[in-house]
Amino acid sequence: MELLSFEEIIGAVNGKVHINANNHKYNNLSTDTRKICNHSIFVALKGQNFNGNDYIKEASEKGANLCIVEEINFKDEDLKKNTSVILVEDTKKALLDLAEYYRSKLKVKIIGITGSTGKTSTKDLTAAALSSEIKVFKTKGNFNNEIGLPLMIFELDNSYDVAVLEMGMSNLGEIHRLAKVARPDIAIITNIGISHIENLKTRENILKAKMEITDFFKKDNVLIVNGENDLLSTISAKDCKIIKIGFGEEDFRAINVLTDEGHIEFTVDDGVEKERFNIPVPGKHNILNSLLAIAAGRILKVEYDKLKNGIRNLSVTSMRLDIIKGKRFTIIDDCYNASPDSMKAALDVMTTIKADRKIAVLGTMKELGVESYKFHKEVAQYAKVKGIDLLVTVGEFNEAYKEGFDNNNRFKEFHNIDDACNFLENNIKNNDGILVKASRSMKFETIVNKLKAKNC
Repeated sequence: MELLSFEEIIGAVNGKVHINANNHKYNNLSTDTRKICNHSIFVALKGQNFNGNDYIKEASEKGANLCIVEEINFKDEDLKKNTSVILVEDTKKALLDLAEYYRSKLKVKIIGITGSTGKTSTKDLTAAALSSEIKVFKTKGNFNNEIGLPLMIFELDNSYDVAVLEMGMSNLGEIHRLAKVARPDIAIITNIGISHIENLKTRENILKAKMEITDFFKKDNVLIVNGENDLLSTISAKDCKIIKIGFGEEDFRAINVLTDEGHIEFTVDDGVEKERFNIPVPGKHNILNSLLAIAAGRILKVEYDKLKNGIRNLSVTSMRLDIIKGKRFTIIDDCYNASPDSMKAALDVMTTIKADRKIAVLGTMKELGVESYKFHKEVAQYAKVKGIDLLVTVGEFNEAYKEGFDNNNRFKEFHNIDDACNFLENNIKNNDGILVKASRSMKFETIVNKLKAKNC
């Protein structure tokens, strides 16, 4: 943040000076007054249920040297003498514009990651793979939107070699704006599924939205894609190099694959070298995520042995296929989000778990539009094929799950989490395996926490 002067900030956000306190030292930037410390920049965002412009006095008292506002909802004399104020038309746009300018002053290489599913897992794998050779920053939590990504940019400085940044979206244009800020040197697209199809209507539109990550590419930029995905397997680009990964004839392919409940093992064949990897995450889908990470590392000229050393230090984001082995039973916590593809991937992982009974506790998958019923039914059909012994569902698509599973003796439906928890607590047996998965808004971590309490 010390890279920015007061004058540069005014120009970047196209702002007007309301107060110049002549104290222009900035160590960090925040949009939350609870996180302000001395020498902060506070950007007063305005939403449907909040207005940061109402908290300028509090920001000043906590140590903000600069407040960027779109409304003057304070008295100048109530602010501390070290607080400057810049007035802009739109603070959300100002946040993006300032982050874009700050990014232009950084020498850090940026790897941008998007896709319908697997973004966070691929982010974690990529950051780990690179970490033994170079200093790496990665997106924290789910800071992957038009507010979160700029905040991640502001946590960077030139002590980092690479930043691995996740980019999410729900409609056209959003990835474009994120790419304009981050200007990724390397982009990764994990897959094109049906998440957000409610807004975008077709998978082809989802592909178009995800490909916006290349909107500012030049010929020396690289796009890495999952060649196993039907839409990504056929893409081409005139303005950058495309690298494809997969199990067939792609640039980086996985051969001699092994999976079990705790890890994946495979050999990477890049057409020149072959190298064996053993990675402590479950699921065949994570072989593809790992290949994306490995390809990014090789593009950055990190040797295979260094990539393997880095992956040994893998730190994964919570609530994503987190296998929790207790004294009585095993829980697969995959509560963070859900789509048909990620549901099926989690059910695939269930087949590798050693358990006497395999129980799936599934909730609503959001933002699937008019065909939501069909997609929930398909997931239930997949659960049946995969040999799930008991399917427990909660939410508005219980009937779809029931129709797809087609076995009332092994199906239980509930309309709220409390009733589902009561049933599970009274019916779990020793050596059961229990998958818990739904879209984030369902708050299925409540189920996981109650199961953990029974599993001590």
